[in-house]
Amino acid sequence: MIAVIVIVLTGVASAILYLLRRQWGEALLVLLAAAGLAGLTGKFDLPASADRAMARQVHSAPDSAELRLDFPRVITPGRMFRLTASAPKAKRLQLLAENGQVVAEASGEGPSLVVQWLPPAVETLVFKARLLDADGKSIAEGPVPFEVREAVPLQVQGSFSSPSFDAGALNVLLANSNAVLDWQVTLGKTVTRNETARARIPRPDMLVVDAAYVERLSETARAALLAQVAAGSPLLVLASSAREPQFWLRTLDLAIKEQAEAKPAGAPLALMSAPFNPSSASSGPWSAAGDRVWSRPWEKGRIIWLGVSDWHRYAISEPQALGVWWQDVLDRAGIRRNEELVWLTSEELPVPGQRLEVCAHGVRGEVVFPVLKQTLTWQRRPDKADAMCVAVWPAAPGWLKMETVGKAGQVYVHAKEDWPLWQKAQRRDALARKAASTPAAVAKMPTPLPAWPFALLFAAAMLLLWWRERR
Repeated sequence: MIAVIVIVLTGVASAILYLLRRQWGEALLVLLAAAGLAGLTGKFDLPASADRAMARQVHSAPDSAELRLDFPRVITPGRMFRLTASAPKAKRLQLLAENGQVVAEASGEGPSLVVQWLPPAVETLVFKARLLDADGKSIAEGPVPFEVREAVPLQVQGSFSSPSFDAGALNVLLANSNAVLDWQVTLGKTVTRNETARARIPRPDMLVVDAAYVERLSETARAALLAQVAAGSPLLVLASSAREPQFWLRTLDLAIKEQAEAKPAGAPLALMSAPFNPSSASSGPWSAAGDRVWSRPWEKGRIIWLGVSDWHRYAISEPQALGVWWQDVLDRAGIRRNEELVWLTSEELPVPGQRLEVCAHGVRGEVVFPVLKQTLTWQRRPDKADAMCVAVWPAAPGWLKMETVGKAGQVYVHAKEDWPLWQKAQRRDALARKAASTPAAVAKMPTPLPAWPFALLFAAAMLLLWWRERR
């Protein structure tokens, strides 16, 4: 910029000298030459001509009093209810029953606190959570609503060629959970024990086999089994009866090695390792899915290698812990029940007078809200794949019941004074999501002036000035 000023001042001084000598043309030419040189040296822009939309960003300082809670709104019997609270100042977290009794408590110094509780029966509950600081003073407390809902029975097909107490314990565990079982155990060369399913199983939620059963299958039967997995039925392999490592490497690309003798290990149950297991957490297409559990995708399904044994020892001594461990194995393996209707949990904390979006999978037609005296038609939402939604405005706190396609559901509406710090955190999250999806004011992008017109002007003015001086 200084060079441009020097050029302009020099041009003006030269023009004044020419004017004093009454050389009007030369004065004009030297001014034009100075303008051309200044434009060539400086960097000038045209008025903004290009637009670019920018995403909005919300920058705010972290709030030391912020609170966030995470817990399932619906669980099934046998599943552990887990409540996670994140609050910088909280040192203790209590879960209180409806009568005020503390049913679970946790303390610590980490970023979050977790309490868990195993529901004993199917019921609708509104517990209370309380967060305390290091001095035992209450930081926040409020309702924790959830449902313990009867599970859709798991449909299981089991085939075993190596009878074991473990397979028997698993059979009892699944039967006690009301699973639909099609169970076949080979007891000898010509003897089998069959347990026919009480209902037809069009597509099993899970196939369970022992390793010996797969190793002894013919190629045709093995191909049929893997075709079931490819169609979407997960296959759980109990590895304790495996005897042919090369077979598994050749068939399923699973590299297993003989395990050294070791004492039972693991939590919450101490279990023995299977004779053959992968030697690392990752082995080709296989990856760890828990303690001595590996899995791999198989087209639309999955194959799970359960590399532990002797869990039958806990069927009598620790039945509850055994059930929780098995549920965790099934969850990590991605085994889910096929449910026709699934309600989706709202991301926002519902309060009276504010818009509440209710979404579900497997619904059609209309949904009725008896308390609101409203009947609404399900609508598709582009941001929720395969889900249908409606929007309502709850009038009062409490359970808001609804019914669609002959099935009932409910969502808990919190009072406006419930969890103010959690509501504040959710408003911040909603603002950030909205800002991220909203284009900011259009940014004007300047365009630099081309240099060649200034060069041409400078050259022409200097040549004309030289020509006039030479006359």
